[in-house]
Amino acid sequence: MAMDRDFSGVRFLTVAEVATMMRVSKMTVYRLVHSGEMPAVRVGRSFRVPETAVDQYLSHSFVETEAM
Repeated sequence: MAMDRDFSGVRFLTVAEVATMMRVSKMTVYRLVHSGEMPAVRVGRSFRVPETAVDQYLSHSFVETEAM
């Protein structure tokens, strides 16, 4: 079943690019993708993550810390 989605304005990132942006390992990104916490598109044997998904994940995961 084909989905009618417009991806023309979406910038997709590789797992390595996401890992670099977030300063985590590629395995951490793969875990986020496989758990469903970070949406991704499968292209062949690799994944591509929409840049907006990374921004949303980081904004929802941001934690304020108290100054000591």
